[in-house]
Amino acid sequence: MSMIRDLRTAVRRPPVPVNPALDIRHDAVVDCAVYRDGSRVAGRCSYDEAMTDVQANGGFVWIGLHEPNEVELSGIAKRFDLHPLAVEDAIQAHQRPKLERYDDMLFAVLKTVRYVEHDELTATSEIVETGEVMVFLGRDYVITVRHGHHGDLRTLRHRLENDPELLVHGPSAVLHAIADHIVDNYLAVTQALQDDIDEVETMVFSATKRRDASRVYQLKREVLELKRAVAPLAGPLHMLAERPMRLVDPDIREYFRDVGDHVVRVSEQVADFDSLLTSIVQANLAQVTTEQNEDMRKISAWVAILAVPTAVAGIYGMNFDHMPELHWTYGYPLVLSLIAGACMALHRGFRRNGWL
Repeated sequence: MSMIRDLRTAVRRPPVPVNPALDIRHDAVVDCAVYRDGSRVAGRCSYDEAMTDVQANGGFVWIGLHEPNEVELSGIAKRFDLHPLAVEDAIQAHQRPKLERYDDMLFAVLKTVRYVEHDELTATSEIVETGEVMVFLGRDYVITVRHGHHGDLRTLRHRLENDPELLVHGPSAVLHAIADHIVDNYLAVTQALQDDIDEVETMVFSATKRRDASRVYQLKREVLELKRAVAPLAGPLHMLAERPMRLVDPDIREYFRDVGDHVVRVSEQVADFDSLLTSIVQANLAQVTTEQNEDMRKISAWVAILAVPTAVAGIYGMNFDHMPELHWTYGYPLVLSLIAGACMALHRGFRRNGWL
């Protein structure tokens, strides 16, 4: 009976709160606003109401979403006539940075990065955390879809709202601001990575023998993660800066050129990091090999020294009746003296040659 009562209670339990106007979760919609003449129109509204307002009075709508699922994005996709392939990419995430042109829409994918603070670099340290921001850009709308727990665009939105001279250029100004914001984070991450690389380099070339190659490999993997986020973005930014597009304001196009220059700078720096870490790995392996060779030389020298008494003791341990000096009173001390002299001579020779 108690199970039946629990089932009835579960049936009567109200559903998860859903915004009926948006037909998606409240936490999936970060913000939705209409912008006209470079200013935000006061009040909150659903995406359908916002688009109706824009179509009647001009301006554009900016919708910010965080990790929407297929059901949550389908209503927006239908209302704004988003291309199905772009919608599929926005839902699945894990895309390469790219720019795709459709009939009346641009779809951009940008990788966000964040430097993960750590007390000490280890073989399992996560240094670079990546996420994604997808941007649907139309004549009168911008839809941003963010994946990951960083790369929040609230601060960027507020900064744009305080710069109406830039926001008046429409959706392409928003796309530029997002790209510029993400690339600025690239620069901050590379500066932080420089400190980690300096620490690893100091460790490898220090006088102490505390060298952990796994830390170098881990840092190299994290640099490659950053490289995969940065390098593919140069092509899309070049397209936005150099190719005339009717969805991109001509006055904004030159700003994309500046962002593209920053991406090239970061790409070159990341490539230098990768090359330097490869050299550090090779230097670390060379030092380990050299140390092993030195250890082997020391072992070989001591083996050679110990071979003298071993050989003499082995010969005189054969117990033959007729052997030289067996019955001589001073034979035993003489043999010990010869062994000690030979060992000392070998030791002196090995030390002179740097083997000991």
